[in-house]
Amino acid sequence: MVEEELPISSEAEEVQYYESGEGISGCFWGPINWFKMLATEMHWSFVFGVLMVYGVSQGLGGALARVGTEYYMKDVQKVQPSEAQVYSGITNIPWLVKPVWGLLTDVVPVFGYRRRPYFIFAGIFGLISMLFLSLHKNLHIVFALLSLLVGSAGVAIADVTIDACVAQKSGSYPSRAADMQSLCSLSASIGALIGFSISGIFVHLIGPRGVYGLLTIPAGLLLVVGLVLKEPHTPNFAYGQVHLKFQDAASSMWNTLKYPDVWRPCLYMYLSFTLSLNIYEGMFYWYTDAKDGPTFSKEAIGYMLSIGSVGSLLGASLYQYGLKDHPFRNILFWAQLVLGLSGMLDLVLVLRLNLRFGIPDYLFAVIDESIYRMTATLKWMPLLVLSSKLCPSGIEGTFFALLMSIDNAGLFSSTWGGGLLLHLTNVTRTRFDNLWLAILIRNVLRLAPLTLLFLVSKGDPASSILPNEAQDAKVVEDVPDSKDIELVSLVNNADSR
Repeated sequence: MVEEELPISSEAEEVQYYESGEGISGCFWGPINWFKMLATEMHWSFVFGVLMVYGVSQGLGGALARVGTEYYMKDVQKVQPSEAQVYSGITNIPWLVKPVWGLLTDVVPVFGYRRRPYFIFAGIFGLISMLFLSLHKNLHIVFALLSLLVGSAGVAIADVTIDACVAQKSGSYPSRAADMQSLCSLSASIGALIGFSISGIFVHLIGPRGVYGLLTIPAGLLLVVGLVLKEPHTPNFAYGQVHLKFQDAASSMWNTLKYPDVWRPCLYMYLSFTLSLNIYEGMFYWYTDAKDGPTFSKEAIGYMLSIGSVGSLLGASLYQYGLKDHPFRNILFWAQLVLGLSGMLDLVLVLRLNLRFGIPDYLFAVIDESIYRMTATLKWMPLLVLSSKLCPSGIEGTFFALLMSIDNAGLFSSTWGGGLLLHLTNVTRTRFDNLWLAILIRNVLRLAPLTLLFLVSKGDPASSILPNEAQDAKVVEDVPDSKDIELVSLVNNADSR
């Protein structure tokens, strides 16, 4: 049977061409064509922003910052593992207030632009904080934490700004929601792979403070994003009506959160992260201990985390090419189950049972890290897609930031809870007798979220989840043609009041 031919736009033809490909050539050109398709359909400035924020700032920069800060706290500030956990939670506070950054980018334009200035602010914060840490010797822990806090705020502001675009694009192109989240995750994974690969080398050669100096480069690239990003210009903004816009946004957020299809998965996300206690500082101190631990070098730690990033990249690829169309609840069940069971590998490593099977500590640690990162990514990806589909029109950036802050609140609770667990089990800089007990308790708690999966929708990821009345709660006015929009912000009818 011959189907009736319908007119197809040139853009649609390009998308079909990008998605085609068979055999070996298809495997090679498939990812490239997929990337071109996103750049064509979503606009290159959006893709560039994702690459800079997720790939360079969070991926590469985050990897350098993580390893540098681990050694900065251990060797420069000389704090206990439980204290390092608490300090890590403090520096992540800017991620807990992401809705504040989201509201600002949605309702308060600067010089007529709603997004570009906030990338510039983020870059300035990062430059100042990293320069301060790199240039001052014997810095008091309070000022060090303050600098790390400001740098974290810069990365969080950039993250919120690009997330607003991702959420809006997910609403405009629901069938591409998983593709956009895959782009974000793949960019972050590749950046982290490169960052971790060189982190140990740079920490060894130039020290933690030198690494902070290198982190001025990702901060500078955020400035570039702010300068080149294309977005509509909104002159003559009525700043006197900002408080009304804040009220409208807060009202829309509250009304959306009251829907069971929204607050139930939010509750699951928070509890699932909270119950998965983070005790990495205890493991890191044990990794580098010369008496009880395997005494991994700085380069070994960096390489181990870089290979772990391959696991994260594999997890993102598995989700993109094999699991993105499966129901959220099914993926989360298996990911959480494997996450809990794989935690037992830490127990085997700490008890040195791997040596009985002839497996060296470093090889076993690399396998452990890779499995953890892959499984954690497989759990994180559907939660990101789910979150992007819960955002009502007009406040996509703010509401997505709210959802991410809920996740970060769970991670914050997990970090502080892990610090408390290390303190209660008396794991210190030099004592690791009860580290196995801390790992065992953490692993048991990792399985607890399996009992909360009823809170998550069984829906198909390609379908709409947000109730129609919630989607229509706010009307976006005075918005240019959608084909010309790279970033859409909140525009309420406050001026007419």
